[in-house]
Amino acid sequence: MHTIEELRAMIKAELERQEYVGEPRSLYEPIIYMLEDGGKRLRPLLALLAYNLYRDDVEKALKPAIGIEIFHNYTLLHDDVMDDASLRRGRPTVHKRWNSNVAILSGDAAAVTAYKCIEHCDDKYLRRGIDGFNQVALDVCRGQQYDMEFESRDDVTEEEYLKMIYLKTSVLIAGSLRHGALIAGAPENEYMTLYEFGGHLGQAFQLQDDYLDVYGDVREFGKNIGGDIVTNKKTYMLIKALELAEGSAREELLGWIARKEFVPAEKIAAVTRIYDRLGIAGVARQKIDYYIEKSFETLERIQVKQAFRATFMEVIRELVGRKK
Repeated sequence: MHTIEELRAMIKAELERQEYVGEPRSLYEPIIYMLEDGGKRLRPLLALLAYNLYRDDVEKALKPAIGIEIFHNYTLLHDDVMDDASLRRGRPTVHKRWNSNVAILSGDAAAVTAYKCIEHCDDKYLRRGIDGFNQVALDVCRGQQYDMEFESRDDVTEEEYLKMIYLKTSVLIAGSLRHGALIAGAPENEYMTLYEFGGHLGQAFQLQDDYLDVYGDVREFGKNIGGDIVTNKKTYMLIKALELAEGSAREELLGWIARKEFVPAEKIAAVTRIYDRLGIAGVARQKIDYYIEKSFETLERIQVKQAFRATFMEVIRELVGRKK
């Protein structure tokens, strides 16, 4: 089995070939920009790892894996426009560097390009592969819609939030694993178990993102710290704070949520102090650990060699301590 470092090197080399680039180049420049600094490239890595569980010729899965990475960056590109985010991976977002029209059109081109890559597989797997990815793509849109609807609500429950992040974040991680295993010829029960494993992993990944938005370091996290607090984004942190806060703490928290004019740094500091008093960091870490444990348990149901399982566990451990 290939090591994580070998697979990442293959992904990097494939992306640098830029075979997805066409004319006019200005349409593809924002896509190149988004892909230049892709962090850990978790999704294509998981697709290749899943493929490598069953076959050694991982080069055959490179294009689909790159397609998944392009699709992921397309969702981030449009998400940044909707959130009016200024930073992504420590650099200006596409709509800030260019403009929103460029971001939307290049995002559309990225989505089509992603599908052109993802369909690279043996014909006998193509229909199931595309059907599965269509389900993932639609679920991501459903999750984003829920996320937007939550912006105007102060009664979002923990259950609703976990469903939303499952759709918005987890299914693409799960789908990456399923697609890699599927095109490698894995039995259906195994590629569906890998999908379940990815779902738990994705929940931990997004909850960690919520945690780092409050308690991370902007130099390591790659995004402005406290952005979710400033915009009253319904994260797991805020939902649990609203659930647990009583008396003056609840009154203060609701006051900051309702306030229209404020100094962002003051709001971030004040809300973080409320989180500290309520022990929200510990609550969040407990939930992250719950999903990490669920992912370990699910992985045990895959009948693969211990060395293969150890590589997947290495990815999970990276996730637990990730900074971006």
